Amino acid sequence: MKVIGLTGNIASGKSVVASMLEDLGAKVIDADYIARKVVEPNQAAWKEIVQSFGKNILNPDNSINRKELGEIIFNDNEKRKMLNDITHPKIIQRVREAVKTYKNENVKVVIIEAALIVEKGGLKDLIEKLIVVTSDEASQIERLTKRNNLSKEEALSRINSQMPTLEKAQYADYIIDNSGTTDKTQDQVKSIWKEIVT
Repeated sequence: MKVIGLTGNIASGKSVVASMLEDLGAKVIDADYIARKVVEPNQAAWKEIVQSFGKNILNPDNSINRKELGEIIFNDNEKRKMLNDITHPKIIQRVREAVKTYKNENVKVVIIEAALIVEKGGLKDLIEKLIVVTSDEASQIERLTKRNNLSKEEALSRINSQMPTLEKAQYADYIIDNSGTTDKTQDQVKSIWKEIVT
């Protein structure tokens, strides 16, 4: 079984690429989805987050208000680190369990889609190759303002809070530029898939 990492900065198009790889036959483990699961009400991570950040970050149904929490951590490195220290070990543990399950099922290719593969390094021992999805800043801003209802300034602040794309790309075995059309992205995905499966 081949385990491939898939990463890229906010609004670069990781999920689009992941779903293209899924269509080609890969099984995708979405760390973002797992991240949402581990912070559901009364989970261990949820309790630690509420203790660390207070009840003001909760919605009426006790779920975490991601926008509220996002505003706290995006402009404060220390608080962002605090949140990551709570959630990442739990996310990594679930990713490892999912990889194990797929291995037992004799799956050929597993893609781990995660934003912080390069920065955190907690999954590096699992991953054989790394795909980094890049996109020009204008496309990222456009996607973020539409998708997350952010102002241009808020979008830029989120983009700038991450490791620069060019720096991240230096760790890549494969780079997919998602600044152009869907077809162009699809062509790049297909040619990388051929290399992975041969």
